[in-house]
Amino acid sequence: MVIYIDADASPVKSAVIEEAAVFQLKSVFVFSFANHLTLEGEWVETVMVDRAFQSADLYIVNHAKPGDLVITDDYGLAGLILGKGCFAISSRGKEYTNENIDAMLSMRHLAQKARLAGRRTKGPKAMSSEHEYFFRNALRNILQRVL
Repeated sequence: MVIYIDADASPVKSAVIEEAAVFQLKSVFVFSFANHLTLEGEWVETVMVDRAFQSADLYIVNHAKPGDLVITDDYGLAGLILGKGCFAISSRGKEYTNENIDAMLSMRHLAQKARLAGRRTKGPKAMSSEHEYFFRNALRNILQRVL
């Protein structure tokens, strides 16, 4: 199993590095070259992609294999990954499944339509230590269940 991280805006990079080391799993952080991330660790690999729209997502979709884990807050990427037989969780510990992804994509579509119509929609709350706690637990649970 490889852990792929949609790393451009991910607030859980250090948690992933720590947990990947515990489970001795390669973690691949995919980000655009505009972000200049420096990540280090025995189990860490970084991949820079160009700034073009969805470049990081396309890299992950093209390289992830069935059974790999993807960490992303992008419902579209999660949907594609689930279709490949991969696992996916959000940075807040929400596991994407075949049972819940359609509803999430529908909600995203409705919110986008509302924004295009001039309505304001709320974004996610700021990341808290409680969110990181839930993320770590979700990550450990998936890794223990799969491995």
